[in-house]
Amino acid sequence: MLVLVEQSLNGLQFGLLLFLLAAGLTLVFGIMDFVNLAHGSLYMMGAYFAATFVAWTNSFVLGILLALGATLLLGIALEFIALRHLYGRDHLDQVLATFGLILFFNDAVRLIWGPAGLSLPLPAWLTVPVQIVPGVFYPAYRLSIIVVALAVAALLYIVVMRTRIGMLIRAGASNREMIGALGINIKLLFTLVFGLGAALAGLAGLMQAPILTVQIGMGENILILAFVIIVIGGIGSIRGAFLAAIFVGMIDTLGRAFLPDLLRMVLSSAAASTAAPALSSMLIYLLMAIVLVVRPEGLFPAAKR
Repeated sequence: MLVLVEQSLNGLQFGLLLFLLAAGLTLVFGIMDFVNLAHGSLYMMGAYFAATFVAWTNSFVLGILLALGATLLLGIALEFIALRHLYGRDHLDQVLATFGLILFFNDAVRLIWGPAGLSLPLPAWLTVPVQIVPGVFYPAYRLSIIVVALAVAALLYIVVMRTRIGMLIRAGASNREMIGALGINIKLLFTLVFGLGAALAGLAGLMQAPILTVQIGMGENILILAFVIIVIGGIGSIRGAFLAAIFVGMIDTLGRAFLPDLLRMVLSSAAASTAAPALSSMLIYLLMAIVLVVRPEGLFPAAKR
């Protein structure tokens, strides 16, 4: 029972990290109609910035804040310099261009930081276990990820649904031509949306950095899950991205934790350990296929244009 509670919390934590990555991706895709394969590179850059700034400042909190700001500025600069010229182009052109950006960022990281991975050590106050309920302890850092991600999700909901800029974002997702005709600076709106998406991706990357090794290409595999999430939740839908990310995080984590024991009933221990991660991924893709058949627009699609 205790293992189930712990793994469920791990699934929630992983799902919320996926939400931070997928939320920025679904905003960019849903509002700007832009396919950004380099979104995972911004996730990677957030992790590298965090490892670097924490080492420079010798302060975990200050380094994290600097890394978040650096990723935001990187996203704005990337949109202004390169991606703005691809709006209105065919999706294939966008895919090819952003795939080139993946190669660019990977080589830039290799040139600046070297091919070896980096680590991001945690301060002592985040390494202690926290007692959630009697008898159940959970790492303080993983718990802080859950709290921060939920707070960001709530803030993002308030911004999108309760503020003027959120009204413009939702209007842009529904009818970009109309808000342009009303005198809204659509280019500035796109820059803000892309910068917000970059900051969310960087936040996910820097929060994952102390758990995994910071390395080249770390954002590529997780980007696949982010695309799966926006397909399940609905393109342009924050609520859909949130719920779909929780589903995917739970399936992936619980599958990797408990499927090996079930598979050992019919397979060898080595085969069961190898097959469990693949089967967990298959379950996620099966969920996506079911959603596409039953509800092709996703569980909670954004308003139609």
